[in-house]
Amino acid sequence: MSATQTADEILERTFLEIRARVLEVAAALDRIERADDDNHAAADPRVQNLRRAIEVLNTEGFDRAERVQMIFSDEYQPGWNTK
Repeated sequence: MSATQTADEILERTFLEIRARVLEVAAALDRIERADDDNHAAADPRVQNLRRAIEVLNTEGFDRAERVQMIFSDEYQPGWNTK
């Protein structure tokens, strides 16, 4: 028996969980926008990073997780551990 799974097997096993997570993100963004009386959230770097990450999800490739992680990661600072 093969150790790797087919795309159909992976979808069968994970689709409902993925769908729930996507809905959770959509609901959170809806709540933020509804609560944003002064429209400041759109300029918030956290919201901008979330939107950039969502754009990455809509692309093809085998490195989406890495690209999303890099959006939320701080740039390397030489000497960070000597301060």
